[in-house]
Amino acid sequence: MSKPREEKYQAILDAATEAFAEYGYFTCQVSKIAKLAGVADGTIYLYFKNKEDILVSLFSDRMGNFIQEIRQSIVKCQTTQERLFCIIRTHFKYMEENRSLAIVTQIELRQSDPKIREAISGPLREYFHLIEQVLTEGVEKQEIILADVKVGRQMFFGTLDAAISDWVSSKKPRPLEGIEELVFELMRGAFKIK
Repeated sequence: MSKPREEKYQAILDAATEAFAEYGYFTCQVSKIAKLAGVADGTIYLYFKNKEDILVSLFSDRMGNFIQEIRQSIVKCQTTQERLFCIIRTHFKYMEENRSLAIVTQIELRQSDPKIREAISGPLREYFHLIEQVLTEGVEKQEIILADVKVGRQMFFGTLDAAISDWVSSKKPRPLEGIEELVFELMRGAFKIK
């Protein structure tokens, strides 16, 4: 994709994120996305087949960036403890910096039809795999005690997910800074991190 085309594509995804967060996916009209992106309604269809395609592309693109950021961060970590804390910190930081995306991922994607959920499952599975990989390495290095990696990943991700869900649905959004230490202390106990 050429640079101007890529910039327009990203502008449409940015606008869609804001529009879906404000109006909700089902009630949001493509014309609202076009207006926020500063493009004609028809321009949207040069980049996306329909509104569903916008949502799936938005999730794939943004979650891809998010996972890449986590991968780059954990490379610098030496221990399982550092890697798990890094995932927690990066998850909260990314969502706090991208509140509209957090709203879309926490609220809108849960309400979508099974076809959309299946289309967006790739990036989510990649994130799950990354967490499982860190947990598996931790068990192998005897840095954590965990009988079932899949259950551990469900608990780990579920805790992060619940914290973000609570944060986006709060009437008075508060900073997420500091919560990562509390969540990590829960994980330290659950995984018997050494």
